[in-house]
Amino acid sequence: MVEIAFWTCLSLLVYAQIGYPLLLAALARVRAGRLAATTAAAPLPSVSLIVAAYDEGAVIGAKVANALALDYPRERLEVIVASDGSADGTISESHRAGADVVLDLPRGGKIVAQDAAVARARGDLLVFSDANSTWEPDALSSLVAAFHDPNVGYACGQVTFVNDGGTNQEGLYWRYEMALRSLESRLCSITAGNGAIYATRAEAYINVDPVMGHDLSFPFNMVKRGWRAVYVPAARATEKMVPSIEGEFSRKRRMMSHAWPIVLHGGLLSPRGYPPLYALMIVSHRILRYAAPFAHVVLLAASAALIGSGAFYAAAFAAQIALLAAAVLAGTIRLRPLLVARYYVLTTASVAAGLWDHLRHGTSAGWEPADGTR
Repeated sequence: MVEIAFWTCLSLLVYAQIGYPLLLAALARVRAGRLAATTAAAPLPSVSLIVAAYDEGAVIGAKVANALALDYPRERLEVIVASDGSADGTISESHRAGADVVLDLPRGGKIVAQDAAVARARGDLLVFSDANSTWEPDALSSLVAAFHDPNVGYACGQVTFVNDGGTNQEGLYWRYEMALRSLESRLCSITAGNGAIYATRAEAYINVDPVMGHDLSFPFNMVKRGWRAVYVPAARATEKMVPSIEGEFSRKRRMMSHAWPIVLHGGLLSPRGYPPLYALMIVSHRILRYAAPFAHVVLLAASAALIGSGAFYAAAFAAQIALLAAAVLAGTIRLRPLLVARYYVLTTASVAAGLWDHLRHGTSAGWEPADGTR
């Protein structure tokens, strides 16, 4: 039984991190002749660009200015700032920067603020962004172009995380993640989005539980409703990342406390409505990713129990101890390989920590900007 546990956990971890990307790449090669999107030129739709903001006075003016400077007809663009109970200068700065609509809402959480903005929006497309995201001039046009395909209900762009000399390795992971999403999008639909740059058709918008974010809940729910959810790498945005790996652990722990309700209660685990290939993507990219910390613990325990049963088991145990030791050493020695090990260990642990937080005291709909990202 211990050997079965060892090989099962090892196989699942290797498949999730390496086997799944290779499988997607192989499928993309096999289906290369059938991957062209069904698109056609169409009149530019009207767009409502929505920014939910809580105490974003320091950056919201620049965000509104960035939105108004996008290469998109001004008469087709509506900029809405939904202030979620801000107590600083968010509202006045939004007005001063030229936002078309500024909502002064009571504190209710990001999703509640976004829902309120959607209720006021007039655009054919609902476009969303974080207050600290900066878009390239052609980002909106590129994002809108995805909706020329009538089957697309959701589209997210490419976000690049910038780091001014901190220890965080999120940029390395995010490049890997974007490569996966690009393959998923070509083959079927993506399994998650990002908050920096994404859009939905107005008729496809979904009101979700306020504790459940759009990033994870929108793509799979769109697929269940018959839409495609796609990734548009030409729609580019940048965001400042949390400077430290420890800060990234805290950020991801908070994110996972909002993701676990979607996994456990929000329909992610229900296969109803999933095409077969998309079901495989959900299992491979989401379920196995969230099972990783528990698989690592079982693998380490099984390796320790099997040390005397062969050289491979001893080597596997030594490799895992080396990974943990490297993560610890990175706290004092800032070498890139050690920092990558620390990032992997802490961000994997954040998945379990988020579950613990959710089970222990539930998940609040409230949110605050992550430290060091403004």
